[in-house]
Amino acid sequence: MPLYDAAVARGREPHWYLQGAVPDTVDGRFDMIAAVLSQVLIRLEREPAAAQLGVSITERFVDDMDGQLRQAGIGDITVGKHIGKMMSALGGRLGAYRQGMADGDLAPALVRNLYRGAAPAPAAVAHVEAGLRALHDALAATPLEALEGGRLP
Repeated sequence: MPLYDAAVARGREPHWYLQGAVPDTVDGRFDMIAAVLSQVLIRLEREPAAAQLGVSITERFVDDMDGQLRQAGIGDITVGKHIGKMMSALGGRLGAYRQGMADGDLAPALVRNLYRGAAPAPAAVAHVEAGLRALHDALAATPLEALEGGRLP
């Protein structure tokens, strides 16, 4: 799915990990991709015609995480449990980032969810917040057709 692939590519951009001090670990990459994906899902929520695209991108997330877990050696018996935890994590982050955007202060949600409570230097948090806010604002002006084609602003 092009939109999911674009969101993952955006979440893997080096600046998040260099200037933004996001931990360059499996968990850190998951958290950053979830942050970007949350912005995409927030945008899709605003448009009733995008409901199916939101479902499809979420299903693609589950498929991707399933494949990643299996590659990491997680067995069939526990994959479902891990996927459930990842879906819960994505849902929690989506809510936290939605609220942070509405409040005009994303930093507390970032420290809690992206940095897992261990805040880096304020400039690093500010870098990530500015990047996600710019993405959020640009997504609002991006036509649904562009998003369907995987073209993130």
